[in-house]
Amino acid sequence: MYTPLLSRGPILATDYRCSARPGDAPFPEVHEGFSVSYVRKGTFGYRARGRVFDLVAGSIVVGRPGVEYMCTHDHHVCGDECLSFQIAPELAETLGTDDAWQTGCVPPIPELMVLGELAQAGAEGHSDLGLDELGLLLAARFGEVVSGKTRKPEAAPLRDRRRAVEAALWIDAHSHNAIDLDRAAKTAGLSAFHFLKLFARVLGVTPHQYLIRSRLRRAARLLADEERAITDIALDVGFADLSNFVRTFHRAAGTSPRGFRRAARGDRKIFQARLAAFS
Repeated sequence: MYTPLLSRGPILATDYRCSARPGDAPFPEVHEGFSVSYVRKGTFGYRARGRVFDLVAGSIVVGRPGVEYMCTHDHHVCGDECLSFQIAPELAETLGTDDAWQTGCVPPIPELMVLGELAQAGAEGHSDLGLDELGLLLAARFGEVVSGKTRKPEAAPLRDRRRAVEAALWIDAHSHNAIDLDRAAKTAGLSAFHFLKLFARVLGVTPHQYLIRSRLRRAARLLADEERAITDIALDVGFADLSNFVRTFHRAAGTSPRGFRRAARGDRKIFQARLAAFS
């Protein structure tokens, strides 16, 4: 079963769950593009280009356009689950060498497993990093690990620092709208990968983190100043639904939006315990 999580931009994301069991006949498939898929649960066999891999949780499946492969399910009785990121060709070329994209599979490696789990947390709404950013970080780290080359950060020139600041101003002004990494990168005239690295290096947060914090800042002001319904405020500042807003706001403020509003009205009990810790 395929569930699209991101359906536009240079990075697409799909939740894949296979219910095949031992004895089910495997069938050939073909990778349509470049991809990095994190195996988060289960185990299965993977055959491609005359090579056979046995994958377990934490492994990475590497896709390359036109490569035929076959998945087998001889070792388990329950289905496997993967979080797959499809990478645009022009972006894939900047993330890994040609040899890296021909790897086929990568065994569980700490540097990739922790990013895979972080990406899964993002897919479930438990991270303030964007899923497109997380997919890009996972793919970039894959390229570094497999090729053995780590990119050394370089000091950003003044022109690029201005680009990062101007992009932050644009994000802040449009934070009530839907903004993804690709759209923000285009406003700065940069590729998604270059933009993500530059923005984080100059400002200390990723574009998506800045977007969420801009929304939270506006929400806090509206909660303190206005009597509008919390649902209306959540939608007005750019959150797609109330539950996501409440969860994100509570994580940031240590209290619910309703509790924050009461504190703004003078209810000292809301933050009393937190203040007591500093006495």
